[in-house]
Amino acid sequence: MPERCPVCEVQYEPEPGFYWGAMFVSYAFSVACFAVGGVATYYLFHDPAVWVYVLMVTGFVLLTAPLTLRYSRAIMLYLFGFVHYDPKYNNRPSAESGSKPDKRKSTLRVVA
Repeated sequence: MPERCPVCEVQYEPEPGFYWGAMFVSYAFSVACFAVGGVATYYLFHDPAVWVYVLMVTGFVLLTAPLTLRYSRAIMLYLFGFVHYDPKYNNRPSAESGSKPDKRKSTLRVVA
């Protein structure tokens, strides 16, 4: 993961150890994946043997692991990093160019 945004230079890790809390968010995502995988296996295979549950749920959790890691970090950064998406940011005039909006700027803003 890069240290800063290439467009707006926002620091992705506000302090050392910031993403340790993302482990708990990732754990919640994994539990949800276990539940969804278990229910889907039950209905798709009509209550199969235990080893089928283990294989299907483990495979589903391993396939979604990169997504859960990325989204748990994004949620931590959004909730506790004070970086929020601002859809109107590009429509504002920039200070250097007078009244024209600057399309090179990011749509993220840092809330102080």
